[in-house]
Amino acid sequence: MLSKKTKYALKALRFLASKYGEGPVLISDIAKRENISQKFLESILLELRKGRVLSSKKGKGGGYYLIKDPQEVTLCDIHRMIEGPIAPLPCVSLNYYEPCDDCEDEVNCTLKAVMLDVRDAQLEILKKKTILDLLPENYSV
Repeated sequence: MLSKKTKYALKALRFLASKYGEGPVLISDIAKRENISQKFLESILLELRKGRVLSSKKGKGGGYYLIKDPQEVTLCDIHRMIEGPIAPLPCVSLNYYEPCDDCEDEVNCTLKAVMLDVRDAQLEILKKKTILDLLPENYSV
């Protein structure tokens, strides 16, 4: 399950994708449109800025804007940036591997074998889907 933080990051990115190329967008506008606490949104947008997905401009006409084309930012990128591992168990993670502390035989673990398939399926989808895919044709701002 996605955390609220990741869900809100995706909602904010969806809104910013709808404004791509139009200049900076105020945090208050994003928060109001997407029904997100402005304080919480500020921390999320800072994280996305550190991850080099967004940039910001201060002062009059300032706000946040996408610095990458929305079709170049995958949901996998955002998930890993905000949430961390995609894998359902640490022992099947590609980037955050850890052995399970309660597993006696990782090599023959049937739970691991199934969760590898789950990870691979989820990863395949998240790598193919981009921020642009979050914009339905009828999305209005």
